[in-house]
Amino acid sequence: MDELAAREGDVAGQFKTEQQLDITVLMGGPSTEREVSFMSGSAIADALERVGHKITRADISPEDLSALDRDLLDVVFIALHGDFGESGEVQAACEARGLRYTGSCPHASQLAMDKAASKQAFRKAGLYTPDWMIIEEFHTPEQVSKWVSEIIPPVVVKPVDGGSSIDVVIAQNEDQRDKAMDELLDKYGRVMLEGFVEGKEFTVSVLGDKALPVIEIVPASSFYDYTAKYADDAGTQYVFDNGLNERQIRDLEATSLEAHRCLGCRDMSRVDLIMDSRRLFQVLEINTIPGFTSHSLLPMAAKKAGMSFEGLVDGLVAMAMRR
Repeated sequence: MDELAAREGDVAGQFKTEQQLDITVLMGGPSTEREVSFMSGSAIADALERVGHKITRADISPEDLSALDRDLLDVVFIALHGDFGESGEVQAACEARGLRYTGSCPHASQLAMDKAASKQAFRKAGLYTPDWMIIEEFHTPEQVSKWVSEIIPPVVVKPVDGGSSIDVVIAQNEDQRDKAMDELLDKYGRVMLEGFVEGKEFTVSVLGDKALPVIEIVPASSFYDYTAKYADDAGTQYVFDNGLNERQIRDLEATSLEAHRCLGCRDMSRVDLIMDSRRLFQVLEINTIPGFTSHSLLPMAAKKAGMSFEGLVDGLVAMAMRR
């Protein structure tokens, strides 16, 4: 166990379950991140079985919530990424049935899923975040032309409520920006334009009320896209020995915890940040249900802090049981 783990203790171990529980692991779902959700959910379910819990694996959709109506269900472990899973609907369905579930409440989930709303909350809390604007399909060409000129390329064009870097484009010029914006407006109805910040990218996972070890993300390509996140041969490096000094690490931890708290998140999150040319940490976004795949950063950070994968997911179940 490294210095950070010794300083903070085994966070998940503070919430270890002491009995066999009946747990439904929700995976799949209706979003574009369905494939990743199955990978996360399967890993979680397998680990909880190794701990000794009784596990039911369930796909779920807004049209079929029957997985939540099983008798003798102790906890729902939500491993749904993206729309419906992270946007508050499934959490509200659990609450309507009086079920315990892992992760954030419906309001915090909805707030974190909406990148514009979460960035407004970050700014209100005094955190740095890149400038942005929202363009919607009903805006006139004259309005759009005037507004987009306020953010000079390169500019990040992305869905307002997407994940896993799906459909994210870094536009180097106005033509690329306009093409990406038109495509995303056709697909989603609204799109975010965000000022591109060049610098080192970091991620900080929050577990309980503690920040886990800081990870620097160094993609082999120019952008940490879907392939860089999940492909075995992508060449992405995840660096713990990242050259930050103690003050910078403390700043990153404090910024990430404030981002987590200002949205009302609980149990877990993963905060993505970038260090700009002024060496200030800008919050890009927060994920309330981080991945649990072989490439995922929350389990990686937990392992660095001395926690097994089994201990991590069992600890999250125990947190839900305490509510």
